[in-house]
Amino acid sequence: MQSLPLTLAAFIFVLGILVFVHEFGHYAVAKLFKVRVEVFSLGFGKRLVGFRRGDTDYRISLLPLGGYVKMAGENPMESRTGDPGEFMSHPRWQRFFVAIAGPAMNIILAVVVLTGVYMFRHEYPAYLDKPAVLGWVIDGSPAQTAGFKTGDKIAVIQGKIEPTWDDVRYQIFGNINQTLKMDVLRGTQTLPLELTAHIPEKDDVDILRELGLVPEGKSVVGRVMPGSPAEKAGLHTDDEIIAVNGSPVQTGNTIGLAAVLEKNKEKPAKITVTRKGQTLDLMVTPELSPAGADGKAAYRIGVELPQEFHVDKLSFAAALNAATVDCKKNSSLIFRLLGQLFTVKGTLKQFGGPVMIMQESGKAAQAGFVVLLQFMALISLNLAIFNMLPIPILDGGLVLMLLVESVMRRDIKQEVKERVYQAAFVFLVLFAAVVIFNDVTKSFHK
Repeated sequence: MQSLPLTLAAFIFVLGILVFVHEFGHYAVAKLFKVRVEVFSLGFGKRLVGFRRGDTDYRISLLPLGGYVKMAGENPMESRTGDPGEFMSHPRWQRFFVAIAGPAMNIILAVVVLTGVYMFRHEYPAYLDKPAVLGWVIDGSPAQTAGFKTGDKIAVIQGKIEPTWDDVRYQIFGNINQTLKMDVLRGTQTLPLELTAHIPEKDDVDILRELGLVPEGKSVVGRVMPGSPAEKAGLHTDDEIIAVNGSPVQTGNTIGLAAVLEKNKEKPAKITVTRKGQTLDLMVTPELSPAGADGKAAYRIGVELPQEFHVDKLSFAAALNAATVDCKKNSSLIFRLLGQLFTVKGTLKQFGGPVMIMQESGKAAQAGFVVLLQFMALISLNLAIFNMLPIPILDGGLVLMLLVESVMRRDIKQEVKERVYQAAFVFLVLFAAVVIFNDVTKSFHK
């Protein structure tokens, strides 16, 4: 269960930094071009506290769901005075840089944060950068229905040749509710298979496991429970389990082992292990455990098979490169998900709002400060991309208008801008309402 004080503190930390960095980008570039900044606010609505320095009122406002920088003459519905300090008095190229400065700062923040994290600790499941070979296919899963079998190697997925498991996850996330086309190597055969990526709407989804795809990996015993069937049969820590009753179970976790034991039930099972270069067959009689990993009774032998992780500290250059690659992949994935909104297979339920951010901030904080920083970097990318959507009121809408005016070589009429901004405001309010409604609905269904 999440701690409410920790969740609120994590939410304020994440959102506070992201909003400050975003608005500071606009503020700094506006100041650089001598645009008069009237308000720098963290939050919306009523002013709570703050101070004034020069032309600018620096404040914290009532609603902590964003922030804004108000520049003189910025609002297209305001009449111009011709003051050289007004936003509209500056050339388009300067207004363009003011507009993109906020999203650019969020992207820079994501890269900087991830670079720092990776220099301290670069950790990820070891299977992610390995070839996509199946160690197990879960019974009754979409993968089994599609025709996958243990030992299959995904050779091509959606045109990506020789994918790693990280590539497979990326393609699945980018094609939610769609059918993925794959070429699978099975022995000397190449088989075309199709898998539909229907993912349940719940927290902490292991997307590969939900589809029944279990990566190949070493099943190394991390712990043998005292008094367990495994201890009685002579299993040791660091033994590598390679088969049960002749069926390979090299999955890097307990999935394959548990599945075979469930079929075997209380009958003695032949566990084949390698120990210091030797292959041994041990007879183990499973016992019915009242509570397995999913809370249901299951047959167990009393061993833990921890997942293997790749952990190291990267140099600055390597950390910067890894951070840049991760940001590119995540940005591309976000664009693909946004693109799905314009297809029949897209859904607003894929997106979260402030409630989701608060909940996930709390979970990340419970997992540790490093995880919270990684989460903040991901949300920073989301904020940058969302703000660059070509919707008036957002930074991307202003950029679009400036580009249109540059092509036309004249300003868009004031009346047209007013109507466009009014329509955009209504659209954003409705969009925000739907996203927040989805957030709250998901919270009640947990």
